[in-house]
Amino acid sequence: MKRVLRSTPLLRRALIALAVFASGFAASTVIAQAPSLAGLDRIEAGLWDVRSRDADGGHKQVCIENGRALIQIRHPRDLCRSFVVEDSPTSMTVHYTCPGNGYGRTHIRVENEHLAQIETQGISAGLPFDFSAEARRIGSCRP
Repeated sequence: MKRVLRSTPLLRRALIALAVFASGFAASTVIAQAPSLAGLDRIEAGLWDVRSRDADGGHKQVCIENGRALIQIRHPRDLCRSFVVEDSPTSMTVHYTCPGNGYGRTHIRVENEHLAQIETQGISAGLPFDFSAEARRIGSCRP
């Protein structure tokens, strides 16, 4: 005597839910691994002059280990979670959130390994910021 397993509506729904979950998990894994930010990896480590394009024309010098440090120019020492919005060899946009200290959205255009254009806006220490600057490598970091 053969026993035939018949599909019930409940079993079908469970299998569909499992398939949707599995495909969503696989897609999120691929998305999470896709952005490389290779354009920022071209930027040379060292001392950089970050000059504001605002009316005040202020500037500051920062020592960076790699181009990724330019993403959080307004949250330099915060541990933040980031999400890559755009990633191409010369242009990238990253949204980041720093628990307890705000968030930012930064767009960087890498012109070469010594020059980048930065536009960033968000909230830092409870205050809004909107910052546009040119970052230029000016030498090695001092010990």
